[in-house]
Amino acid sequence: MVKKILKPILIIILAIIVLFAAYVAYVLISYHRIEDNFALEIEGEADLSELETQKQYRISSANIGFGAYSDDYSFFMDGGTESWAYSKDAVNENISGSTASVLSLSPDIMLFQEVDLDSTRSYHVNEKDLIVNALKNANYDKVSSTFAVNYDSPFLLYPLTQPHGKSKAGLLTISSATIQDSVRRSLPIEEGMSKLIDLDRCYSKNYINLNNGKQLVLYNVHLSAYTTDPSTATNQVVMLNEDMLEELNKGNYIIAGGDMNKDVLGDSSKYFGTSSTENWAQPIPDGLLDDNFTIIGPIDESNPVPSCRNADSPYTEDSFVLTIDGFIVSSNIDVIDANVLDTGFKYSDHNPVYMDFVLK
Repeated sequence: MVKKILKPILIIILAIIVLFAAYVAYVLISYHRIEDNFALEIEGEADLSELETQKQYRISSANIGFGAYSDDYSFFMDGGTESWAYSKDAVNENISGSTASVLSLSPDIMLFQEVDLDSTRSYHVNEKDLIVNALKNANYDKVSSTFAVNYDSPFLLYPLTQPHGKSKAGLLTISSATIQDSVRRSLPIEEGMSKLIDLDRCYSKNYINLNNGKQLVLYNVHLSAYTTDPSTATNQVVMLNEDMLEELNKGNYIIAGGDMNKDVLGDSSKYFGTSSTENWAQPIPDGLLDDNFTIIGPIDESNPVPSCRNADSPYTEDSFVLTIDGFIVSSNIDVIDANVLDTGFKYSDHNPVYMDFVLK
């Protein structure tokens, strides 16, 4: 009698073990990194063939949080509850709201991060197409753009209550002047099992001609936030610095913008009451960037607005906030202003940032 009871139980346990092993094998076999120096497709026809020196331009950057992070949203990987956006309608509303917020700044160049192409978590909405179509409707139809994939994961079964699923997402760069060439550079990443759920960190490198025969080299960046090995984050900045310095030595102009996942104000606590004990985003260490580069932390000191909130719970006035979105510029660029657009985190866990600049 006991044997008859135990046999089906053992069969079930064995089946679970086999299925689990098969799933682990699937994840490991599916994992891949996109090759370095991957040439990116340049889409669209820009209104301008080049940018001019001694003329003021505006660049914006916005991490749109794959269209999920409305102000009442929390994410499981940050200690919250959700692994998907609330609904397909919510994704469309958040992407439209984020794009409208950026367009209200009338930027000449736009950088977007966490843009989903085809992901379970965002109901397979092509967010890149949503943004581009919104631009066309706002008379931004004459633009040049590139897209660099930095998240192409197999189906992730965690959390079991609502598996995060399969994801494909990346960095979208849009310019009112023609992008002549573009390449995707692969950044150093963690080598442990955490690489299976983290982004395939990279930056896109976009070349725009100037009227003085040189080029603006535009970097769209999304660096790592949580690393078990601190050297990973350091090595990412070292690689970016070496790349930018090589272009500067050619006489080119450099702007790197995006989600740095670093405290670009140096110490956000001075503005927002951030406690250093809970701050997961530290400043870029001194000495990692060449003296020819300056970190531009967007801030109005008379009315400081953070660029990012913690997504461990819905947003309130007591939420942990800081500024991790900003820019790095070369010494041949004058920065006129840099600030954060206050959206109240209505459409994303990041507020858009912008910078006004002049190419010397």
